[in-house]
Amino acid sequence: MEVILKEDVANLGHRGDVVKVADGYGRNFLLPRKLALQATLANKAVIEQMKAAAARRSATEKAQAEELVVKLQPLALNFTRKAGENGQLFGSVTSADIAAELATQGFELDRRKIQLADPLKSLGEYTVAIKLHREVTAHVKVQVVAEAGEEAAPVAEAAVAE
Repeated sequence: MEVILKEDVANLGHRGDVVKVADGYGRNFLLPRKLALQATLANKAVIEQMKAAAARRSATEKAQAEELVVKLQPLALNFTRKAGENGQLFGSVTSADIAAELATQGFELDRRKIQLADPLKSLGEYTVAIKLHREVTAHVKVQVVAEAGEEAAPVAEAAVAE
């Protein structure tokens, strides 16, 4: 089945591309989610208008992404987590945690745009890539520090008192 993509689809193509996909994938995923149109003669005529509009939209999205990169570059995110003696975290810092922290600082970003291969599971300073546009990537510093020993001390005192 040939379809015309209305949106960028990962591992398939970009907006306006005519691609050949399996019938079930097109019928059950792409068409119901309005990610694609069936490639008929009438739709192929419409595709030229869509490509021009997509090029204009992509240019504005790229400009907005470049403005956002300038705002994100000086940003440093700090996470305080419980950690063991060797610097390993009890838990991890995930892309959802980073997106939530960015939201508290006024940047609403989808967690899927944060390019984090594996969750951060040890203390330290990291540079995390955020893919804002096909051609624009921002880099944010993320620092993971251990919690202060304030919570561990009262628990130990309570155990001694018993």
